[in-house]
Formats: sequence, C-alpha cells, structure tokens
Amino acid sequence: MQRDLIITPQDEPVITVDNLEVAQFIYLLLHNEKIRDVIATVAKKAVLILGRFTPERRVVLGALKDELRKRDYLPISFDFEKSEDQDIAQTVSTLAHMARFIIADITDAKSIPAELQLIVPNLPTVPVAPIILESDYKYALFERIMMYNSVLEPFRYRDQETLLISIAEKVIKPLEESGASLKTS
Repeated sequence: MQRDLIITPQDEPVITVDNLEVAQFIYLLLHNEKIRDVIATVAKKAVLILGRFTPERRVVLGALKDELRKRDYLPISFDFEKSEDQDIAQTVSTLAHMARFIIADITDAKSIPAELQLIVPNLPTVPVAPIILESDYKYALFERIMMYNSVLEPFRYRDQETLLISIAEKVIKPLEESGASLKTS
C-alpha cells in the first residue's frame, strides 16, 4: 500500500500523496511549466464534440471544428461510428472531465444516449448543447437528460449552412453563459 509519498525536496514545504502515479503527475505539474500550460489550455479551451458522423455527416463535424477554432477553442471530437470497444464509456468520460463544454450531435443517435447518461449526472458544471438535424427525432430517453441544469435546449438545424450561421449565437454563446452560471451556483 502506498501512503504519504513525499514529492518535494527537504528544503521545500512537504507535499504528500498516496499513489506513485499521482506523485509523478503532481511532480510534473509543479516542476514543468509546459505541462501546466497544456493543462490550463485544455481546461479553458477544450470542447468535446460527440456524434455519429457517418461519411456524409463528416462535413458537419468539420464545420463544427472550424467554427470552434475560429473562436479560439480546442475541438476534441469523438465519433462513435468507428469502434465497438467496451472502453468507449471510460474514454468519453475522461474527455468530458477535461472539457469546458460539450456539443452532442444527437442526430441518428446510437451510442450517444448511453454516453450522455454517464456524463451529464456526473458533471453538473459542464454544460452540454445538444444539436440535431431538423429531420431527425430526439431519442426516447432524451427527456431524462433534459432534466439536468447543465443540458441546454436542443438546437435544431436545417442543414450545415444553417448550423454555421447559427452556431455562435445558438450554441456557443448559450454554452458560455451556462458554463459561467453553473460554476457560480
């Protein structure tokens, strides 16, 4: 059992942890400015984009990423189409914990409902903006997700052009406002 591992030199205030991997990470944070900068950047700018982006819908993903970059965000996309791996939930949860906010394209949702059920209840200060193609329907249990304060009203878009014209006002701005209010409540 690992306990009270001292990670500071004798002439500095004592910092202890109970896990060797955490000790290594904390030591890096304390002594490596680049690591601190990376973590600070991710915390301020990372936006997790969830969706099922089939080949014809990858254009929407690309457009979302481009718009976020224009606004100095760091888009991180997770496309559920490629993998049937059981570790998807853990990967998505880890990415969500690092994100400033989440955009979830629930168009043709398959794995996304399960991922949102995992993420939303456990991250009450990370706002989620669902977006959906007008011609699609919200999945059956979506109303359950909508009960959480961190989940915004879904934005319905007609096509990629509508999404791009509206993303700043209808998606990003409400996410920023919601993020600020969730952090202070």
